[in-house]
Amino acid sequence: MSAIFHAGISGARGRMGRAVSAVLDAREDVVVAARFDRGESPDLSLCDVIIDFSTPEASVELAQACAAVGGPALVIGSTGLTEEQDAEILKAAEKIAIVRSGNFSLGVNILIGLVEHAAQRLDARDWDIEISEAHHRRKVDAPSGTALMLGEAVANGRAEDLEDIRMPPWDGITGPRETGKIGFSSTRAGGIIGEHTVLFASDDEVLTLSHSAIDRSLFAKGAVAAAAWVRSRKPGLYDMQDVLGFRQA
Repeated sequence: MSAIFHAGISGARGRMGRAVSAVLDAREDVVVAARFDRGESPDLSLCDVIIDFSTPEASVELAQACAAVGGPALVIGSTGLTEEQDAEILKAAEKIAIVRSGNFSLGVNILIGLVEHAAQRLDARDWDIEISEAHHRRKVDAPSGTALMLGEAVANGRAEDLEDIRMPPWDGITGPRETGKIGFSSTRAGGIIGEHTVLFASDDEVLTLSHSAIDRSLFAKGAVAAAAWVRSRKPGLYDMQDVLGFRQA
């Protein structure tokens, strides 16, 4: 059995917080030392690592508080952060180890690798790319963090900056599609956990790569795996590619 570690849960009363709590409670190598939400002040010294599924504002506040005292490590799953908030997380990672991801699913992270390779090999002059995602009605940001991760994978594959090739949503009279641009579309309805599709289309054929989340626990299990991995890492900003060993040091 692995050494026992002490974990905290930020956003503990939310849907993901409850899912993480259930996964942690089922493990024998974890003691849940703190469960809290924004506005509550946990004793950070009780935790080796905190898993955070709260809000962008709360995630930044937590990262700053942890960095100020040199720990604990963090796993951040909040999405929809602004550039300024991203910069604050990066600054905190100079003092503590942080795993941040828009999606903790193993399948999604494999999908990201496949998308990058496909984008690298399919000529942008011949292949258009559309990324679509669907989530439950309560999700407040769009496109999803995972959709943006897939967009970054496309951009990396084509050696481009995502902001240079990202299109605005299709609406009204838009004119013909620009070569090499990436389109995004979002759906918010019912209790959809998460659906992501990347469509590569040429004049002759269509390639579709997709992932469907069946149970919310898959994200919680990935986040807990990230927590077990990051608690002993040196300061820095990591993602699931690091956790899963897909990225060489």
